[in-house]
Amino acid sequence: MDGLKATSLLEYIAVFSGIISVWLSRAEHVWLYPIGLINTVIYIYLSIHGQLYGEASVNLYYTIMSIWGWWLWTRKTADSKPELRIRFSNGREWLGQILFFGIFYAILYVALSYLKKDFAPGAIPWADAFAASTAYTGMWLMARKKVESWWWWIATDAASIPLYTVKGYVFSSFQFLVFTILAILGLIRWWKKAKAQKNQELNQSTSPIFS
Repeated sequence: MDGLKATSLLEYIAVFSGIISVWLSRAEHVWLYPIGLINTVIYIYLSIHGQLYGEASVNLYYTIMSIWGWWLWTRKTADSKPELRIRFSNGREWLGQILFFGIFYAILYVALSYLKKDFAPGAIPWADAFAASTAYTGMWLMARKKVESWWWWIATDAASIPLYTVKGYVFSSFQFLVFTILAILGLIRWWKKAKAQKNQELNQSTSPIFS
């Protein structure tokens, strides 16, 4: 209760805009990006204030990727259909995701360990780097409408619950609990859409030229 009483207006705004944004992403609605920008900009400030520098970098990255994702999601084909469709990653793309995560984790862990020693004794390098790197990967894949983005979001959200609790952001921890549930629902919904899309393309490719 004390943690909730200490929650600032900024944190409340960030939490609710974040929940709305994740709900919209589950529904594949492009408004997830402008609303999500409210969340990310506020959390850049909150993360720096709480010495969660990995999370601060994540939210800066979110801000940049939200602008890029917004642009990608609004692109249309010649017949006015969305250019991007929800799809599964292939084996090569999965390898790329793991490599992407590993590189960022190593960089962030080393950087945060240095900051902990000289500038930010309250930092938690291994946990902060994990939450940040999984989020980097999830956001990159979300912008490209890959189903697997939700697996990375689930990892990010689950790791962020204790991370923000330790730092005193109790309401934000609750946000990540909600995010975890929404990410599981998002994974199920996108999985079904990608499966239907794949089956439709398979049927079209195997259908006879002449009926």
